[in-house]
Amino acid sequence: MKGVLICGGTGSRLKPLTEVTNKSLLPVYDKPLIFYPLEILRRAGIRQVVIISGNEHVDQMAGFLGSGERFGCDFSFRVQEKPGGIAQALGLAEEFAAGDSVCAILGDNIFFDDLSPAIRSFKTGGHLFVKEVPNPSHFGVVEFDGEGKVISIEEKPTKPKSNFISTGCYLYDNSCFDIIRSLKPSARGELEITDVSGSYMRSGSLTATILKDEWIDAGTFERFYDATTLVRARRSS
Repeated sequence: MKGVLICGGTGSRLKPLTEVTNKSLLPVYDKPLIFYPLEILRRAGIRQVVIISGNEHVDQMAGFLGSGERFGCDFSFRVQEKPGGIAQALGLAEEFAAGDSVCAILGDNIFFDDLSPAIRSFKTGGHLFVKEVPNPSHFGVVEFDGEGKVISIEEKPTKPKSNFISTGCYLYDNSCFDIIRSLKPSARGELEITDVSGSYMRSGSLTATILKDEWIDAGTFERFYDATTLVRARRSS
């Protein structure tokens, strides 16, 4: 399995800080934000990682992370020229994946659950890491049937069918790249990752893990503050 660390987008909700640097390089307590999702990949034994970044700060990102040697990894870099959605960013990793399955993780997500067992045991299809939240309409909403099977997934619905949402870590076999090539842009003008997961769902090959511990999408100043507070509290406990 290869790792895909997606750090694209403009970071508009974190301006003016993101006019200086990519949001994934901003500090969360005592580490840059990108270290947290990177540690998820390393803990799962993934050593070949491609970092997808916008062109504004890719040189800074590559200069800071380097070859990956100090992390025990082998890093590659790809540029997402325009913000075209998570699925479009993932599509840039096809050559890098070279037929392997991928663990794609967003560079602004912090997970406190250990995702390693699910990542290491993944074989085929698609797999999501799902969290129950109070504001599901801000995310990709996942609906389960009574047996725990995913029966719908919808991007930022006005009337969510559940409080479960797909977090920013996705396991896909290599057929995800065929799916991405077939996608049409959404009303937001993006290739939606929920459409990739939806394709696996319709073929009966989408599974999910429900997270029990904290998860943070550190894309706003409020959540950045929450992330620093929580990380510090966990570190000192």
